[in-house]
Amino acid sequence: MRMFVLLYIISQMTVTQQDLDARFEAVFREIFDDETLTLHDDMSAKDIDGWDSLAQINLIVAIESEFGIRFKSNELTALANVGALKKAVSARVS
Repeated sequence: MRMFVLLYIISQMTVTQQDLDARFEAVFREIFDDETLTLHDDMSAKDIDGWDSLAQINLIVAIESEFGIRFKSNELTALANVGALKKAVSARVS
């Protein structure tokens, strides 16, 4: 019985790609105050109105909070677009 409970708990901790995408979109919509925002992996700051340096900080803090992770500052400079950010998050929560 204990093994079943443990396996169930572990299975509930796994984040599916669909869940990741939905949670990402919710965070972006909140940060950029745009309920119609639809994300694509190749999007970057130039594609979203209001994505400036302050929004970048707020976005990263919100993503860290949403997924219970922390980035190192040197990791963030390598993230060129939404897809790279999703991949970095996915690697930590999968």
